[in-house]
Amino acid sequence: MSSVLSISNISKSYGPILALKNVSFDVPEGSVFGVLGPNGSGKTTLLGIVLDVLLANNGTFSWLGNLPHDHARRQIGSLLETPNFYHYLSAFDNLEITAAIRQKGLDDRDRVLKQVGLFERKDSKFQSFSLGMKQRLAIGAALLGGPKVLVLDEPTNGLDPAGIAEIRELIRALNKEGITIIIASHLLDEIEKVCTHVAILKKGDLLLSGPVDEVLISEDQVEVRAADMAGLQTALQGMAGIKKIRLTDNTLQLACDTNIGPAQVNEFCISKGIVLSHLLLRKKSLEAKFMELTN
Repeated sequence: MSSVLSISNISKSYGPILALKNVSFDVPEGSVFGVLGPNGSGKTTLLGIVLDVLLANNGTFSWLGNLPHDHARRQIGSLLETPNFYHYLSAFDNLEITAAIRQKGLDDRDRVLKQVGLFERKDSKFQSFSLGMKQRLAIGAALLGGPKVLVLDEPTNGLDPAGIAEIRELIRALNKEGITIIIASHLLDEIEKVCTHVAILKKGDLLLSGPVDEVLISEDQVEVRAADMAGLQTALQGMAGIKKIRLTDNTLQLACDTNIGPAQVNEFCISKGIVLSHLLLRKKSLEAKFMELTN
């Protein structure tokens, strides 16, 4: 799979503050790529650099097979800040102003309004729109000119659950049309539900990057208790496949290899003459994995 964006050793500082520290990753063509991290992790700074809004101190990036930046930018739609739409104008007229400013897409308004599901409301005033509809119109503005890549910074920020669901479904639909989408977000749930790939940032450092199901893989734990906890812990320290043992609230939590589960732990304990009073497989949530990475 080819890359639409390649980032190599990007660094950015604001005085003594290092916002990005040698960040490198590739965005595969056709993916929904999430740049995930807590507020202040460098997500918006990184998007600003690759969109030529900010200048990096070090490092390079290339778009669409190393096209010249001015040619590449014509094929990239972006939404870093919500456009200043006029409340008393219709969706159609607001897009006319946006198209004139950007010098592209004036004849493209009907198409993008259909893409974002607002064609039936194209003559409605912007002030009559819900928050989700307003954000869909903003994404529609970014789609003027038919870009191959769409870059969105916190596209669901401030939306209610209904608005978040609207944007999530829109992102999926646009991706099915062949648009590569890059999303910056601090919301794990948003990334997990719509993204195919992810890069996780913390205070300017790239922690991990790759397919979502690999980067955010959960690690299950086996919980055990017995009458003799000290003897149980000593015995389990000699069991192959157990990576880590932690004692919490008189319960041993076992981090195991993928081939080790409750049945194998129970069988091992029986072989050592230990009768377990508690045996549980506890699924580790993706949220817990994310918190572990970023904290």
